[in-house]
Amino acid sequence: MTRITDSVALVTGGSRGIGKALVEELYARGARKVYATARDASTVTHPDAVPLTLEVTDPDAVAVAAEQAGDITILVNNAGGSVGASFLGSPVEDVRREFEANFYGPLLVTRAFVPVIERNGGGHVLTTHSVLSWLGRGGSYSASKAALWSQTNSLRLELLGRGIAVTGLHMGYVDTDMTAGVDAPKATAADVARLAVDGIESGAHEVLADDISRQVKSGLAAGLTALYPELAG
Repeated sequence: MTRITDSVALVTGGSRGIGKALVEELYARGARKVYATARDASTVTHPDAVPLTLEVTDPDAVAVAAEQAGDITILVNNAGGSVGASFLGSPVEDVRREFEANFYGPLLVTRAFVPVIERNGGGHVLTTHSVLSWLGRGGSYSASKAALWSQTNSLRLELLGRGIAVTGLHMGYVDTDMTAGVDAPKATAADVARLAVDGIESGAHEVLADDISRQVKSGLAAGLTALYPELAG
């Protein structure tokens, strides 16, 4: 289990949406300092957060951030992108761009900060996935999040015995700017952040933050036609 009180955390993509809610929740639970990263640090609005400029796909920028935030014990990989390219109809470069943001970006950040967390006595990594990690309806977005889920599972094993626990966070639609045009049930960013930080504190391997993520996860063992009914016809 990881203690939030008096901890120092870093949240990538911490200026809006789920990232901003995570920054707020960490402070509400007693974190001493929370770094919030964004491509433009001036967009970080939490009055107590420490803003950092970071493009997670840039190895040099990630290295600089690891030097600037050398006191953290909790890393939250929240930054990502959403292209949703078609595998057959979109430029391959769009697919690559999705993987750069959603797979390689979190990997670069984790690789840079694991030694920092170890030096500081151990801690926690939380990585934001999606229900589409398990459901291939989002083209390249689904594929990149599925790869990220696998990455997180592998890192959890690699970090056994090194004093760093790993939690994967899954959810469906969340009421943020990114889903403003979607007419579907949505969780609130505050509720997702609360459950995510609960998971950090309890040492949960995974947090399923809404009904749809719980339903889809339970359906993985039911066969492909349960997840994709059109295949049954």
